[in-house]
Amino acid sequence: MSVIIAGTVRVPPQNLAALKPHMMAMLQASRAEDGCIDYSYGEDVAEPGLIRVFEVWRDQAAIDAHFKTSHMATWRAAGADLGISDRRLFIYDVAAQRPL
Repeated sequence: MSVIIAGTVRVPPQNLAALKPHMMAMLQASRAEDGCIDYSYGEDVAEPGLIRVFEVWRDQAAIDAHFKTSHMATWRAAGADLGISDRRLFIYDVAAQRPL
């Protein structure tokens, strides 16, 4: 059963440019992890500073390992320094999927 993490975080719009290199580093490192199927961020075009998060993982064990990585610690520190707040992320256990 795969697992999806989806939701949003906020960053002060004036800090978005400074956050982007950290976002790219996190994407690259996370996508290289065993068990990562998809990992992405998207800026909301209607709300400056609202970042949409979407991740797909093979299983819970892959997510547990992800949370223990050094790049996760680096990401959390950078996010705190740049004002990431209002973290609203949810985890979904996916029993099946099919094309739409």
